[in-house]
Amino acid sequence: MHDFINKEILNWQAFYQVKARESRDPRLTAFYEFGIYHDETALKDIEFVALDFETTGLDSKQNSIISVGLVPFNLQRVFCRQAKHWYITPEDKLKEDSIIIHGITHSDLKGAPELASILAGVLDELRGKVVVVHYRRIERDFFDIGLRAVLNEGIVFPVVDTMQIEADVQEQSRGFLDRLRGKRPESIRLAQSRGRYHLPVYPPHDALTDAIATAELLQAQIHHHFSPETPIKKLWL
Repeated sequence: MHDFINKEILNWQAFYQVKARESRDPRLTAFYEFGIYHDETALKDIEFVALDFETTGLDSKQNSIISVGLVPFNLQRVFCRQAKHWYITPEDKLKEDSIIIHGITHSDLKGAPELASILAGVLDELRGKVVVVHYRRIERDFFDIGLRAVLNEGIVFPVVDTMQIEADVQEQSRGFLDRLRGKRPESIRLAQSRGRYHLPVYPPHDALTDAIATAELLQAQIHHHFSPETPIKKLWL
């Protein structure tokens, strides 16, 4: 859904102005009113925030968010002291197979707030920054559908997707013979992508740890494949 929408959005600043007028929830209005960078802004001048969700499953229409982790960063530093983490009461049932993956149990979620009650805090951390994720269909789709369920109003924002960057890099690095022989590109999962840049190994499937891991991955990707002067429009979707 969002990928189609974003192909039509040529000017995110103008889009935010329209959304600020149209949004009914004051928290979303404030988010859009704060604005977003011009698409020619150099990467070295951008304040990013890495965002990661843990969910009860992979289907944004049937599953829901149970954990949010985020951390602000720029090309030089990851600001771990400013990182934030929330547990959230799921809209659907927590399933045993998802517990095996992310390790979040019913006791972890006991007394956890609903998404709507932490929304202001999450949006405060995101507004004005460029959101960075590893696989945009989780964070952007789950956030949009989750808000539609509780506010009857969704959210749309540009993201830099480190998984998409890595997929593009892998495709460009495959030679003609590799394609002819049907050689598969290397994994673009978060841990495997980090390994190619010799980044440290972190335990997977924790929202805050994965957010930090995503921030570090983007820093490495920009260092190896782009320039600090590259405009943000080359990366965001």
